[in-house]
Amino acid sequence: MPDQSGNKGLFAYFENDPDNADRHFFGRIPHSDRRGFLRGAGLTTMGAMLGMAIPYHRNMPSGFIPVAFADEDVLTGKDGLTLLNDRPVNAETPPQLLDDPITPTNRHFIRNNGLPPEDVDAASWKLTVDGMVDNPMEMSIDDLRSNFEVVTMALTVECGGNGRAFFDPPASGNQWTLGAVACSEWTGVRLKDVLAKAGVKDGVVYTAHEGADTHLSGDPDKLPISRGVPIEKAMTDNILIAFAMNGAELHPMNGAPLRLVVPGWPGSCSQKWLKRVWLRDVVHDGAKMTGTSYRVPNRPVSPGEDVAEEDFVIIERMPVKSLITHPETGTETGRDGVEVRGHAWSGDRTIERVDISIDFGATWMQAELDAPVNDGAWQNWRATVNFPQAGYYEVWARATDDAGVSQPFAIAWNPKGYLNNSMHRIGLRVA
Repeated sequence: MPDQSGNKGLFAYFENDPDNADRHFFGRIPHSDRRGFLRGAGLTTMGAMLGMAIPYHRNMPSGFIPVAFADEDVLTGKDGLTLLNDRPVNAETPPQLLDDPITPTNRHFIRNNGLPPEDVDAASWKLTVDGMVDNPMEMSIDDLRSNFEVVTMALTVECGGNGRAFFDPPASGNQWTLGAVACSEWTGVRLKDVLAKAGVKDGVVYTAHEGADTHLSGDPDKLPISRGVPIEKAMTDNILIAFAMNGAELHPMNGAPLRLVVPGWPGSCSQKWLKRVWLRDVVHDGAKMTGTSYRVPNRPVSPGEDVAEEDFVIIERMPVKSLITHPETGTETGRDGVEVRGHAWSGDRTIERVDISIDFGATWMQAELDAPVNDGAWQNWRATVNFPQAGYYEVWARATDDAGVSQPFAIAWNPKGYLNNSMHRIGLRVA
């Protein structure tokens, strides 16, 4: 296929002559069918479309679409997210776009494990609650609204692998930097109320969650993810079966029309496109509950150390953490009265203080810290900084929770790249 873009590659071609490029590459293929076209494209076609070779093409999974061809529709309704992967869709939010006290829906990150369902009609959606219960139930979303107290809570959701990109040696998986976290307002019913009505039998140990998304292989007998939580956690007050987000319907990529929201624990516990919750008398062994998935070594390990599978334990609460959302790193600013602000959170705990440093940790100043708006929400903080002279500065943030645990400077390395809660640092140029 000749390069009609003047050897500038695919992207310049589409930018300079989009209509001709569209006809040249896709002919009369409807926009909605292009992903199927790409999925069946051969190596030669993909290379020609990129305008260059794909050196590691032998490692590409069957049916894989390079991120360069990712359909922009997967981020419809989102603003400024960085797409990490399109199969499954994973996208994070740059820190400066997380500055709002409550994360807008269009800036909430996306973490998928499988392929989202196509039929997400809220009117016909059904949730089954069964297993070790006295009264198995099948309910519509209207049933949930009618039979249980509807509540709205600001709840923090964070991917267990947030910060994985900074591990050295690297850990496999989505290379999240800082933006796989959000605190939106969720509306729904408490999981504990639904389980209480179903009747929790003696001997229940764990919940098990299932969604309507499908496995990447297309095998209907495989679940892309099915995790759960200990029953004691499930019966707490701030775990919601949510059907609304920031006062509107859930975004399709955030689990519409129904999902779990389990604040303070890995986001993988917050099953999206929720279809079933069942109770078990053993620790759930569903997809991504076993092996090393969402698990860390039962002891500190050195970077790069091999750890036996039996020495991994399930991640429960997320660690203490903070994020600087303003100013954006790389900003040029004046010397006086510069406001630095962000958020802090710590699993099931609250934050006691946030300190910031502008001299590489030699001294610290305490930031003003808001209380959480409710249990499970992150806490907003701010500080006014005066810089002694012009030059390059780093601003470091360090949160401390109500158990006295503070963020470390360095990453606590583990083989899967989970739970990076090292201090956030930004660089500023002071004029």
